Amino acid sequence: MNALKYLLVGFVFGIVLTKSEAVSWYRIYEMFEFQSFHMYGIIMVAIATGVVGIQIIKRKHLKDIHGLPIEIQEKEPGSIRFWVGGIIFGFGWALVGSCPGPIFILLGAGFLPVILVLFGALFGTFLYGLFRDKLPH
Repeated sequence: MNALKYLLVGFVFGIVLTKSEAVSWYRIYEMFEFQSFHMYGIIMVAIATGVVGIQIIKRKHLKDIHGLPIEIQEKEPGSIRFWVGGIIFGFGWALVGSCPGPIFILLGAGFLPVILVLFGALFGTFLYGLFRDKLPH
C-alpha cells in the first residue's frame, strides 16, 4: 500500500512537470541560450519549496515514515568538487536536453529514443561506482 502512495505522488509529479513544460527539450534549450525565464522560474520555485520544506522539517522536528527523527546533516563549505560535478551535470543536461527525473517522464509519455539517454545515465552511474574510490572526494 505504501508503494501505491509513492507511485501516485510520482504520477502527479510527472503530470505537473509535463504540463509546466519542464520536460520540454525546447524549454531547456531556451534556458541554456538565456532566451527565456520559464525554466529559471521553475527552478527558483523548486529551490524556494525545498528551503521552506527543510525549515519545516527542522523546526517541527518531523519524523520519517518509520517514526525516526529526520536528521539533516550540515553540508561542508563550497568545494571544487561541487563546481566540477555541477559543470559535468550541466553539460550533460545541455547536450541531452533532460536531467534524470524527466527521463522517466519522457519515457512514460512515449518518447522512446529517451531509452538511449536512460542507458547513458545508468552507464555513467555504473562508471562512477567503479571509479569512486579513485576519485578525489
